[in-house]
Amino acid sequence: MKLATWNVNSIRQRESHVRLWLERVQPDLLFLQEIKCEEPAFPSLTFQALGYKAEIVGQKSYNGVAVLSRIPFSVTHRALPGHAPDDAQARYIEVEAEGIAIAGIYLPNGNSGGEDGFVAKLAWMDLLAEHAAALLAVDKPLAILGDFNVCPDDSDFAPGALGPSDALVRPESRARYRRLLWLGLTDAVRALHPSGPVYTFWDYQAGAWPRDRGLRIDHALFSPTLAERLVAAAPDRAERGQDQPSDHVPVLVELT
Repeated sequence: MKLATWNVNSIRQRESHVRLWLERVQPDLLFLQEIKCEEPAFPSLTFQALGYKAEIVGQKSYNGVAVLSRIPFSVTHRALPGHAPDDAQARYIEVEAEGIAIAGIYLPNGNSGGEDGFVAKLAWMDLLAEHAAALLAVDKPLAILGDFNVCPDDSDFAPGALGPSDALVRPESRARYRRLLWLGLTDAVRALHPSGPVYTFWDYQAGAWPRDRGLRIDHALFSPTLAERLVAAAPDRAERGQDQPSDHVPVLVELT
């Protein structure tokens, strides 16, 4: 099974990028973040022509998540369990495929809205951990993929790329990421690439891409039985060098 996650930073601007990547890589499921559109504006037919069914949790101009799958699946959640049903921010989709619960997330950045925005980020992460714990408690195979907006360790960002007060590296954010690992989840990329820079994001500003001043904020976490099946996990760095790319690249994970 091939699973992937990609913050595309507007699906309407990156439709051809996603189409070409699907044709080349052929993942079984691709989770998208920051699609920045509502469902009627999502180019489902483009991906349907490649054999991928789309499910969308959209929002006009902001946020938005989706999943593209070429294998049978069912949607189990269109919002993070525990949030109010009328929560306007489209940040979560969860599906079941081949007996696995797979969540695609776009975790709040936490740098906007002052301290209230950071508190909201932490609350979202707490709810995510509670939901993951509930699934793990009943031995449900679980994968969580997406833009976590957290650099778990100092090795996950280029020197000087972030200040200590940035929400992506504040101790509270990192502690909640570690909480997910302590539940028994495995960071797929670090399991296979335990040290050194493995970036998934390069800002459009200040020459971040040519200077390789990147961040690792897009992650794939797996429950124990799935982690045992890991054979490959890495960002597709070449996508950042394409014409008019997203500032994130896909992260592809392969299971036996």
